[in-house]
Amino acid sequence: MHLLILGGTTEARRLAELLDGVPGLTVTSSLAGRVAGPRPLPGAVRVGGFGGAEGLSAWLREHAVDALVDATHPFAGAIGHHAARAAADTGVPLLAVRRPGWTPVPGDRWHEAGSLAEAAALLPGLGRRVFLTTGRTGLAAFADLTGPWFLVRSVDPPEPPYPPRMEVLLDRGPFTLDGERELLRRHRVDVVVTKDSGGAATAPKLTAAREAGLPVIVVRRPPPPEGVPAVPDPRSAARWVAERLAQGHSPEP
Repeated sequence: MHLLILGGTTEARRLAELLDGVPGLTVTSSLAGRVAGPRPLPGAVRVGGFGGAEGLSAWLREHAVDALVDATHPFAGAIGHHAARAAADTGVPLLAVRRPGWTPVPGDRWHEAGSLAEAAALLPGLGRRVFLTTGRTGLAAFADLTGPWFLVRSVDPPEPPYPPRMEVLLDRGPFTLDGERELLRRHRVDVVVTKDSGGAATAPKLTAAREAGLPVIVVRRPPPPEGVPAVPDPRSAARWVAERLAQGHSPEP
């Protein structure tokens, strides 16, 4: 049985680790290639896009893929919809791994935005020293804001266009609560901007912001493709794969 994992997330990595060495199962992890130095993964790894839903369909057929797991980031864009179309086109079973989103708790000062552009429009009324944690690829939405100062945290250096008053912090999660408290204090941050990525790796910034009484602009997730079954964690996805393996494929001798 050949499984393709659309990855690039902590969940995708964990799923590949859980399935490593399972008899009768070949795992290929696909990465978009947006991070310059991804951490090593067990199993086979391919890097780069497929060329839309049609390209993914062709790849599934060419490599005799028996099951597909979409474990991409909640804000990965079109890949989830491409996976749904390719699965329908080829008949390959598809499962999505969707980590639960964040929910506000008492004391949070959240301002929801439907897009990065909407978040940028909200900023001038909320603060002037911005901790921007929406990823390096979306900085163009903030490039016209000349008043605020931005602290941008990303894994790789951003490319223009980006805000004129900006400091870049190259770092990779998970992050600690003490570290996030110190970061907000040291840089005198007065507003935080984040996507609703969910998960625990970057959640401490929300706690630190709540403790400091800071407003947080939270960009809502785009809607997922309809009709795709989803689970919240890698273990549930691993069980789904194991069930398919047991039902339709026998381990190799």
